[in-house]
Amino acid sequence: MALKRHNPKGVALMGRYSHAVELSPGQRVIYASGQVGVDSKGKIAAGIEKQCDLVWKNIGAILRSAGMTYGDIVKINGYLTDARFIGAYRSVRDKYVHDPMPASTLVLVTGLASPDMLVEVEVVAART
Repeated sequence: MALKRHNPKGVALMGRYSHAVELSPGQRVIYASGQVGVDSKGKIAAGIEKQCDLVWKNIGAILRSAGMTYGDIVKINGYLTDARFIGAYRSVRDKYVHDPMPASTLVLVTGLASPDMLVEVEVVAART
């Protein structure tokens, strides 16, 4: 059985995501820790777009290390420190994650591990 997405007609979608994703029996699952806009040398990128891009590149590297791709993501949890960053976050995310969209949550927070961090994203991915 392939991944099954649950988007019942009586529950409105408020963006590009799926309400739920059902995994097939026997799939491998990885839970990636939250990734922030930090490069391989530990430097935090300047600005929301650059941080978002690094977040998704870091996620891509983690997925590749598990033999997976962005298409294997079944759940995204995103955290932003400012509502003004939502458009940039979604725009960069959409460069990496395509239809059919995974289940997704986006939360505004007062801060992350460092005051210079503007975004953090954790994912769950699954593959047979």
